[in-house]
Order: sequence, then structure tokens, then C-alpha cells
Amino acid sequence: MMKKLPVGISNLREIIENGYAYVDKSIFVHDLEETGKYYFLSRPRRFGKSLMVDTLKEAFEGNRRLFQELWLENKRDWEQVYPVIRVSFGQGIIGSRSELEEKIAEILYFYEQKFGVVSDFKSISGRFAQLIESVSMKYNQRVVLLVDEYDKPILDNIIHRDRVEEIRDGLKNFYSVIKDSDAHLHFVFITGVSKFSKVSLFSGLNNLVDITLSPMFATICGLTESELVCVFEEHLKGQNLDDIRRWYNGYSWLGKKVYNPFSILNFFREGLFRNYWFESGTPAFLLQLLMERHYPIPGIEKLEVGAELLGSFELDNIFVETLLFQTGYLTITAHEEVLPGEVLYRLNYPNFEVKKSFTEYLLTCFTQQPAEMKKSIRTVIQCLRHGQPDALKEVFYSFFAAILHDWYRKNSMAAYEGYYCSVFYCYFSALGLEVRAEDVSSHGNMDMTVLFEGKAYIFEFKMSDHASGKALSQIKNKGYAKKYMADSEAVYLIAVAFSRDERNISGFEWELAQ
Repeated sequence: MMKKLPVGISNLREIIENGYAYVDKSIFVHDLEETGKYYFLSRPRRFGKSLMVDTLKEAFEGNRRLFQELWLENKRDWEQVYPVIRVSFGQGIIGSRSELEEKIAEILYFYEQKFGVVSDFKSISGRFAQLIESVSMKYNQRVVLLVDEYDKPILDNIIHRDRVEEIRDGLKNFYSVIKDSDAHLHFVFITGVSKFSKVSLFSGLNNLVDITLSPMFATICGLTESELVCVFEEHLKGQNLDDIRRWYNGYSWLGKKVYNPFSILNFFREGLFRNYWFESGTPAFLLQLLMERHYPIPGIEKLEVGAELLGSFELDNIFVETLLFQTGYLTITAHEEVLPGEVLYRLNYPNFEVKKSFTEYLLTCFTQQPAEMKKSIRTVIQCLRHGQPDALKEVFYSFFAAILHDWYRKNSMAAYEGYYCSVFYCYFSALGLEVRAEDVSSHGNMDMTVLFEGKAYIFEFKMSDHASGKALSQIKNKGYAKKYMADSEAVYLIAVAFSRDERNISGFEWELAQ
């Protein structure tokens, strides 16, 4: 019988007792406990962090029956039971430090009642420290502390500078208790989306081991293909695995690639290829940062960064690349140690779902014209299919002309070449076409190439009135077309110039490569 799908369920007891399909990750409980004490894990939203935290809770509380026939069942001393304090900021939105402290007070009160201990302190830090010590003393056993979505109060308020700094300080005050409670703690596991520096939130907790990019724990969240095929065999019948892989596989943290669990479970339930993960949350702050920095969106596909940009950040110094990686819009596709201790990481979209939905969302935000793109889809496809660049020019000229003046008044992006390149790039990517940004040839980098039904369209962009002739000469002189001549039935060279004053295409020239 086909097992039920645990869509949106992060409670191990419910999954096991109600017969839901479950991918056994219990080996990681053993590995974590055997190799250390203090851990930190960063993964994107809806990636299975909360289920992993719940699995740890059930194991440390000694609930062996939930692990029957799982890897951990015969690998653990189930007589060894620990009191568990689980802190989660996953539910609701906290909008101020007072709300944060009220939430923490509720959590502390719950565990004081659960374990039958009394607090003598009114301060958050005092109550938390006393809770840990009192529970440890009462049960003659050190405490397991699990913190889920540790950074959500910060991320919920990150565009409000004054508010977010107060909340950060409140969390720092709370987390500072962990270091001084070492004697009463057996195991600590902290998860979240972002990684703030130890100075920022975990002052003094220098032994907190970050396993985000540890190959040993690369698949602690998400589904490997072997896990997918094994556990969801019945759900895969009649499906094209290549298409599923293209849409939802591809996340990597220096180990095997994994599928986004939220998307793949929803796909099995609905039977339709859709942007399930992307639609479950809006990257508002990320968009704001991209626009403020005039970030050239096509360059996202060619990012090479050092470890410092994949690591922690401060509110005063947030890098776009760091945020794109930590929130799950980019993943590691390759890495190379260029010098001892110096590693370069290559980043790109993890899969088709993210690239298509992210670029469509950006296009809407860049132009405020979601309907215009949809109206012209059929025309654009016909232009590409039949080799009609002139008609393509008319589509994009009308598209830019439809953008409201008020949008330009509020945004300075239109003064930059990168804005217009980004619109072209996002438009074609949002349609799901094969788009190669900053495409490399032996003679240089092309701004953009679109491949469609055996044809190649090479684009060069210039931010200068009537500079399209110069751009076309550049394409021809550098021999960009040679890369595609052998494998394409036709190669089109297209040069586009933009006017700052008119905020539209000012020059458009093309040739068919010979």
C-alpha cells in the first residue's frame, strides 16, 4: 500500500505512529552525539531542520519504539535518558524585544512546569540559567538543549534596523546563558537559516561546531536520490525521474546532492510541476538588497566566492552572495582549493524550480508589470522559433514602455546597464528557456545567450544611445558565434542599446552569423 506523504509534518511521533513515509535520518543522531557536544546547522527554510530537531528530542528522551526498524534502534543505549529543553521560534512573528522576551518567558514557564522546578529570578537570562541547572540537579542528569529557528525573530524584522538590533541584543542575552551552563549540558544543537557570527549572538561560545559545510552531515536534511527512489518508489511510478531531478534536485553542501523535501513531497501529492518551495515564502529583504546594490542578476550564475562569503555575517555588513546562499536561492556546484587553506566555491541556482520562480519574481519587482510578460509569451516563443529578432525588439520595447513612471521615480536602477540586462535575462529565464549569462568563449564573455529549438541567440547590451552598432561589431570581431556554429542550425547576433533618458531601447541591430 502506498504510504501517506508527510507534507508539512515535522513531528517524528506523528509520522511513525500514523504510517507516513519516512526517510531514516537517525544515523545522524548517533554521529552527532558520538563526535561532539555543541553544534550549529544552517539550512534554508522548509528543508527538514525541525524534523531533525524533533528526531534528536525523541532519541534523547529514550523513545525507542519510534525508532523500530530504523538505523538507530540497535545502535544506542536506550536506558540512557536525558531531560530535553526544546526552544523554537518557528511559530508566529515577533515584532519587538518585548514580544521576544514574552515569548521566551512562555517557553521557560512551560519547562518549569513540565519538570517541576521553580525560578527565583525575574530576568530572562537568570531564569534560563536556573532552569538548566535545576533540571540537571533534580534528574541527576545533564540537559539536552535544542534550539530551532534560532534566527527567525531577526529575519522577520531585518528590514527594520532599530527593531532588529534590539531583537538581536535580546537573543544574545538569552543565548549567552549556554556558555556558563556547560557543566549542566550534555548536548546542544542549534539550527536556523542564517549564520550570524559568534560575536553577534553566541558570545563566548567558541566551541560551537558549525556543521553547515561538513561533508559528514551534508545530507542531514533533504533527500538524496537513493533515499527518494527507495522510500517513494510507489509515488515514482509513471513519473519521469529526469524531469523530477531537473526541477527539484541539486542542493549541495559539499556532499551528495539532495532534493528539496518540501517541493518533492508536494509534487508527489499534486502530480504537477510547480514552484512549491518558492511560493511558500517571499524573499522581500533579499529583493530590497539586490535593488539597493544595483546587483546585475545575470552574474548570479557565475559566482565564485571564498569561505568568508559563505560564512557568518553581521547586520552592518550583509553580502548579497551570503544571503542568496544561506536562504537557498543558490547552492555550491563546485569548489577548489587554490592555495592551502584558500577555497573558492562556485555558486549557481540549485535547480529549475528556483531559477524559474526567482527570476519571474525579480522580473515582476523590476518592472511592476506581471501581466505584460504573460501577454507576450506566445509572441516571444514564435519570434525565437522562427528566427524573427525584429519582432522580438517590438515585444521588449513595448514591455519597457509599459513600466509606470512612478516606479522609475522611486528606483534608481534604470540608470544602469545592469538593470536592462537583468530584465532581459529574467524574462527569458522565467519562461524556462535555456539562458546562459556571461557565456564564456575563447575570445571573451558574451552578455547573454538564449538557446531554443536548435537556434542560438547571442545578446550584447550597451547603456548608450544608439551604441548598438558598436555592440554588434564587438560580437562579430570577437567571434562569439563560433562557439555555437557547429551545433546550431542558426546563430543570431543581437546588439541592444538603451537610453537613460527614454528608459527604453534606443538601438537594436542584428545579423545572422555566417
